[in-house]
Amino acid sequence: MSAARLVVLVSGNGSNLQAVLDGCASGELRAQVVAVISDKPDAFGLERARRAGIPAVAQPKLATQDRAAYDSALAAQVATFKPDWIVLAGWMRLLSAKLLDRFPGQVINLHPALPEMFPGTHAIERALDAYQRGEIACTGVMVHLVPDEGVDCGPVLAQQVVAIEPNDSLETLAARIHATEHNLLVSTLNSLVTH
Repeated sequence: MSAARLVVLVSGNGSNLQAVLDGCASGELRAQVVAVISDKPDAFGLERARRAGIPAVAQPKLATQDRAAYDSALAAQVATFKPDWIVLAGWMRLLSAKLLDRFPGQVINLHPALPEMFPGTHAIERALDAYQRGEIACTGVMVHLVPDEGVDCGPVLAQQVVAIEPNDSLETLAARIHATEHNLLVSTLNSLVTH
């Protein structure tokens, strides 16, 4: 069985991408990252890809493009790498049907919150605020499929609770969530590519 082909989409630092790259390099993850694509040309995730000898593609949204045109161009770019799975690891753009319909059941997202809690951006900050107001006792991380244009609401593949400590700052909570993300993403991908 050949290694599953992953295209990873990133918008920023790429620490989750690094966890995937490390998992592939160590053999823990039976997959290979065949390309990294970012909507931000200066995203450090692209540099991580270059250092690993993987195609690093900057695909910024042009002022002349609407969302559908951008996603059509992105889908065409992704298709050139023939992915088995498309992994959204800190990708900060909502994908439309122009991309999702071309890769049905192949798009996976990592989100730093539990199902049905804090969809969208700033999930860690919102969880900490809710904890400080006494509304929740914990938060977490999930990996889910992206079947449609809904935000962080696709079928859940895996989830893990992350405790919030009374003395947590945004930085300490984010650090624990990111560590959980790295492990959960790699283990979830591994279960997908080995079945």
